[in-house]
Amino acid sequence: MFKMFKPVLVAIAVIGLASPACAAGPSLFGDLFGGGDEDSIFAPDAGGIAATRPHTTHTHSGGRVTITVNIASQEMTVTEDGETLYDWDVSTGRKGYDTPTGTYRPVRMEDMWYSSKYENAPMPWSIFFYGGYAIHGTEEVNHLGHRASHGCVRLDPDNAEVLYDLVKSVGMQNTRVTLVRG
Repeated sequence: MFKMFKPVLVAIAVIGLASPACAAGPSLFGDLFGGGDEDSIFAPDAGGIAATRPHTTHTHSGGRVTITVNIASQEMTVTEDGETLYDWDVSTGRKGYDTPTGTYRPVRMEDMWYSSKYENAPMPWSIFFYGGYAIHGTEEVNHLGHRASHGCVRLDPDNAEVLYDLVKSVGMQNTRVTLVRG
């Protein structure tokens, strides 16, 4: 009897593993870990290659880091305890591939990740903030400052590494990612 269902089970497994649902989505247990309030990672609230500032490292106090992405201007501002550390060009979702808006907390960090949804595209220095959405480096630096991604926030790889190291040093729990339309 198992032999009769084996092809069906294999097909279901293959399709299931290849589907976007297998990407890192919002946790089923979000309510157990802070889901439902405005400080939750799940509660959204209502050109150039490099940066306006160079991607040098700063001495930081280990305080709270805020990463603000302005989708309209395609710019990211990184602050620590209210002091601006970096202003960088980014690429967010192109037409048909919206970047989510709201305020989130990073949920996962990977120094190198490959997209399971978009042809194994490299995503160096990934900071995942909502499901499969991440801030990460890109090889397509000529598109920075313009909407070009599938919804993620792309950065120059050097800047992405600086940001990754900063978030790693202060902790994901002390970092907020805010995405606004302008």
